[in-house]
Amino acid sequence: MKVLSSVVALLLLLNLALGQESSAKTSLDELRFLIGEWEGVGAGGPSSGKGVFSFAPDLQNKVIVRKNYAEYPSAASRAAVRHDDLMVIYLDRASNQILADYFDSEGHQISYKVTPSPDHEAVTFLSEPSASQPRYRLSYTRVKDGTLNGKFEIAPPGQPDAFKTYREWRARKK
Repeated sequence: MKVLSSVVALLLLLNLALGQESSAKTSLDELRFLIGEWEGVGAGGPSSGKGVFSFAPDLQNKVIVRKNYAEYPSAASRAAVRHDDLMVIYLDRASNQILADYFDSEGHQISYKVTPSPDHEAVTFLSEPSASQPRYRLSYTRVKDGTLNGKFEIAPPGQPDAFKTYREWRARKK
């Protein structure tokens, strides 16, 4: 019985040590490729918009703040529109996960779990599934030419993996 207790205690200590090791690996540094001011690039059409966004460390590097604006020219069925949003990205020490809270000028609020790719060249922001609310997925990928690809997708309520692309863009550092 004493041997069994010792084995259980050893396994608990090993599990605790591995948990501490993994917590040391989770860091906002995994998102370093996003830092900077970015502007949309590419051919625009009459219904296309233009925009600028930035990712900046804040609060002594405890958070990353993303600010964004996009302007869309008037079209036959609507007036010109400006969209502004703000996102705060942070490391939640209790869960050892990178999380983000998003707010925009249209009154939306989205909470995301953030998953950087192993090579730190891409990141996915994913909201929780809900039977009554859409699910959102925002992703950024660094491209070899120094640009950044972005994609925003929405899944309907009750269909958490049925994402459809809402908007895609490419940006370059200013």
